[in-house]
Amino acid sequence: MQKGIVMGRGGIAVTAVLLAILAATIWWAWQGWVSHADVEMSIHGYIAMGLGIFFSLVIGCGLMALTFYSSRRGYDDLPQGKELQERKGPRNIS
Repeated sequence: MQKGIVMGRGGIAVTAVLLAILAATIWWAWQGWVSHADVEMSIHGYIAMGLGIFFSLVIGCGLMALTFYSSRRGYDDLPQGKELQERKGPRNIS
């Protein structure tokens, strides 16, 4: 039977700091949303916001696709890694 994961003081401290940053970010976003509730945005603002969101998603998805492509094709491997594997021959995993 596997025992539960036990965090040390460092792990608890990092978790607490990250949760505090998350809470501050949520509070800041809420304050920004509520304080600017009466501002009107024109159609040009909505078009610019939509295009910004669209192109941000396109760039993000494209970069992730390139990351997976280069990882699967071996472009991220070290050059000497292939030479060592060829010298040693195939590994027998048992």
